[in-house]
Amino acid sequence: QVQFMESGGGSVQAGGSLRLSCSVSGYNVGPKCMGWFRQAPGKEREGVGNIYTLTGYPWYADSAKNRFTISQDNAKNMMYLQMNSLKPEDTAIYYCAADSRLIRGNCPRTADYAYWGQGTQVTVSP
Repeated sequence: QVQFMESGGGSVQAGGSLRLSCSVSGYNVGPKCMGWFRQAPGKEREGVGNIYTLTGYPWYADSAKNRFTISQDNAKNMMYLQMNSLKPEDTAIYYCAADSRLIRGNCPRTADYAYWGQGTQVTVSP
């Protein structure tokens, strides 16, 4: 049974930083892809970025480029999301997700991952 543990959410002022952590357990050989998603009230869940665990190569949504950094520690089955220069529009519940599929050679970028964490709230005040 795949299980997640997310941490690091909280409240910050605009311009501040937060670091989210996600650990995953229960995979026999580890997922190929891990992703970060977020969902704001009244909005659909959207991708923030993902990482191909075998190489550590990340992908970022336009909203995350140049502000957010995804990293991993394979030895600990951990993934991190460093968020800098936070804006009020970054306020959402942030989810980590895992999957073993590749789509045309890339990790999935939409919210159809097989396994999901419970989410952690990030609130950015003006």
